[in-house]
Amino acid sequence: MPSKLKSLATIAAWVLFVFGILRLLIGLVMAFSTGPALPPTQIYFDFGVGIGSLTLSVVVIRLRRMLE
Repeated sequence: MPSKLKSLATIAAWVLFVFGILRLLIGLVMAFSTGPALPPTQIYFDFGVGIGSLTLSVVVIRLRRMLE
């Protein structure tokens, strides 16, 4: 695998990982700070996006290692 693709996959995995962690933290803060004013679907959406992003970061790393 060329080094440019390796570095691109690594950057993409890190971006997805950081984005996932941030979305989970934002969802957690919103769940505890807003109380009943915020609809729970928005909080569920934040958690879903965070978990999806973390899952995609794992998939990208697995693909990167598989193609070496």
